Amino acid sequence: MTVRRRFSPRRRLALASAAPLLIGLLAGCANQHIEVGAIPDDYRTRHPITVREATEDLELFVASSDTRLTPADETRVESFATRFRASRATVIRLRVPSGGRNAAAARLVADNVAGVLRRHGVARQRILIAPYPAGGIADVPPLLLSFNAVVAEVEPCGRWPEDLADTSENRNYHNFGCASQSNLAAQIADPRDLLGPRGMSEIDAERRSTVVEKYRRGERTASEAPRQASDYNW
Repeated sequence: MTVRRRFSPRRRLALASAAPLLIGLLAGCANQHIEVGAIPDDYRTRHPITVREATEDLELFVASSDTRLTPADETRVESFATRFRASRATVIRLRVPSGGRNAAAARLVADNVAGVLRRHGVARQRILIAPYPAGGIADVPPLLLSFNAVVAEVEPCGRWPEDLADTSENRNYHNFGCASQSNLAAQIADPRDLLGPRGMSEIDAERRSTVVEKYRRGERTASEAPRQASDYNW
C-alpha cells in the first residue's frame, strides 16, 4: 500500500523558494579548493640540523708564578683531549703567549699541557705548539688550545616572529621544536653520520660457522645468558 504525502500550497511555495538557495550553497562547496599540506608545518624543516666545520677552543690563564697546571685546569685539558679524540680531528694547536709578563711561566705550563694530552691518547706528532705575540693584549694572556672539528648544530632558538594568539591556520608557533632539535644535535656522537650511513663491518665468520653447526645438530644457537641475569620467572 502506497501512502502519498500531500503538502499545502504554502509549504510547496516555501520548498520551491529554498531550492535555489540550497543549490547555490552546494555549488559553493564544490568550487572551494583546499590543498592539504600546502603550508609547511614540520619543525624539522623549520629548524634543520646542519653539519659544518667549527673550532673548539680552550683558554688557560697562567699567572707569572705558575709552573704547572692547576688541578681544575688539568681536568679541563683532559676533557678537551677526550673531545679531540672523539672528533677525529687531525691536530691540536697549542699557542703559547710570548712577550707578556707571564711568558716564562706559560712555556712551563705548556710543557705540562702537552704531557697531559699525551697521557690521554693524543700522539706527540698531533700536538702543534706555536707562539703568538701577546704584548699589550692583556695583563695575563692565556694559553690557547684549539682544533677544528665537524659539528652538528641548529640555529639559535627563541625567535618569536608572530603572535602566539594568531592560530587561525592551526599551525605550530615558529619556535616549536627548536629545543628538541638542539638537544638531538648535541647528542650526536659523530655528525658525519647525518651525511651518510657508515659502511658495514666485516662478518664474524667463526661465529657464523659455530651457529650453523649447532643448527644442523638441532642445538640451541643463541648465546648463553650471563649467570647474574634474571629471567623474571619469580
